[in-house]
Amino acid sequence: MTLDVPNIKDIDQRLRDEANEPLDDIPLTEPTKKTQIIAIYGKGGIGKSFTLANLSNMMAEQGKRVLLIGCDPKSDTTSLLFGGKACPTIIETSTKKKLAGEEVQIGDVCFKRNGVFAMELGGPEVGRGCGGRGIIHGFELLEKLGFHDWDFDYVLLDFLGDVVCGGFGLPIARDMAQKVILVGSNDLQSLYVANNVCSAVEYFRKLGGNVGVAGLVINKDDGTGEAQAFAKAVNIPVLAAIPQDEELRRKSANYQIVGTNAGPWGALFGALAEAVAEAPPIRPAPLDQDGLLGLFSPEETGAGFELMPATDADMRGKNAKPKKSLEVVYDDV
Repeated sequence: MTLDVPNIKDIDQRLRDEANEPLDDIPLTEPTKKTQIIAIYGKGGIGKSFTLANLSNMMAEQGKRVLLIGCDPKSDTTSLLFGGKACPTIIETSTKKKLAGEEVQIGDVCFKRNGVFAMELGGPEVGRGCGGRGIIHGFELLEKLGFHDWDFDYVLLDFLGDVVCGGFGLPIARDMAQKVILVGSNDLQSLYVANNVCSAVEYFRKLGGNVGVAGLVINKDDGTGEAQAFAKAVNIPVLAAIPQDEELRRKSANYQIVGTNAGPWGALFGALAEAVAEAPPIRPAPLDQDGLLGLFSPEETGAGFELMPATDADMRGKNAKPKKSLEVVYDDV
C-alpha cells in the first residue's frame, strides 16, 4: 500500500504565489453593521486623545451614541473628556475585584459625560508585563461584560501606533474594526508611525482581512504640507487639519473640551465627525523608507547620505592585528 505524500515544496510555492497576487481594492460600500467600530492610531503624544475626546463629544452633540475606549497603557485617553480625572482601568479593577472574590460590573469601569460613554483598558506597570497582552485581556473582559450586545452608533478605539506587537494590532488583525483612522502631523516620526499602520493594514489584507484606512487627521498643522503629501502618496484622504494654535494648546492643557457647537471650533470638529462617519475604508499604498524620506527636504532628513561599510579593523580598533592565515605555504624547492 502506498500513501500519497503531498509535495511540500509545491504547496509552499503555491502559497507564496497566491500571497503575491494583486488584490482588488476594498469595496467602497456603506457599513453593513449598525455600530461603526473605528480604531484610531498614531504616534504617542501626537494628539489622539485630544482629537478623540473632542470628536466623541461632537458626535454626542449630533445625537449619536458614542463609546470611547482607551487602549493605551498610559490610560490617558479619557482624561481630557473627564476634566483631567483618571478613571479606574478595566485591568486594574478586574485584578482588585478578583482578589476580593467579586465580579466586575459595568459601573465600575465605564463612565459618561455629555452623552459620551468612556472607559480605559489600562495595562501593566512598567517592567511587570506585556502591554499587548493586557490589551487582549482587556477585550476578553469587555466580552464578558456584554460588549457585543451594547447599542452604540460608534465605538472609538484609541490605540498606540508606535508599538507593533500583536495586541496593539488586534483591530486590524482580527477584523474587530471596520476602518482605521490615522492621526499625524508634519513631522517624520508621526508619519513613519502612520506609514507602519498602513503597512499592517496591507499585510492583513493579503491574509484575507477587510479593514481599510478611512483617512488621516492632521493635528498641529503648521502648513508645511508634509502630512498632506503623505496622505496623497499612500492614497488616503485628509479628514481634517487641526491648526497649530495657542488657544487650542491652552484649552487642551487645561482639560477643556473644544469639540462643541458652543465654541469657535465647533464647525471644524462637526465636519470631522461627518467625515469620520462617511469615509469608506480604503486599501492604502504604504511607502518604503526612501519614499517616506522623500516627503521632506534633504536638509531636514539628511537624505542623499551614502552608507559606508565598516571593516573588521574598524570594529577591533586598537585591538586590530593581522589574522593568521590557514593557507598552507610550501617552501620553494
